[in-house]
Amino acid sequence: MNLDDIRKVLDLMHEHDLAEFELEQDGFKVRVRKSGAGVTLVAPAAAVPVPHVAAPAGPAAAASPQAADAEEPPPAMNLAIIKSPIVGTFYRSPEPGAASFVEVGDRVRKGQVLCIIEAMKLMNEIESDTDGEITAAYVENGRPVQFGDRLFAVKVSDV
Repeated sequence: MNLDDIRKVLDLMHEHDLAEFELEQDGFKVRVRKSGAGVTLVAPAAAVPVPHVAAPAGPAAAASPQAADAEEPPPAMNLAIIKSPIVGTFYRSPEPGAASFVEVGDRVRKGQVLCIIEAMKLMNEIESDTDGEITAAYVENGRPVQFGDRLFAVKVSDV
């Protein structure tokens, strides 16, 4: 197992939002666990030395920087994570200079437009799939997103 293989594992963890991954191959065992500050790489002492990785590396991590208001919500909340259904460019408003579709703290209804993702010159409206309150916005305006990237967290309403 080399550094490229480990990067692929980290990219897969990021893509599928996995908290922990373990792999054993040719007598080499590696376990990667996501902590609050990033990713911790755990390998046995007798194995090939592996550098500590603070955060996922590679194009997937660089392609979707986290917004400043994207703090992780407490796990006790009933959250729905709205993820990107396509690859494209993320836009928070319908046109430059216009108000954002939603802001953190806004109440949303199922079917309400949250953002636009431009893909191949087509503007795709991304809608909420639940009623609730926006608790986090993960992507900055104008940034590229990949399929499965987190866009918003919505605290699901009981009513």
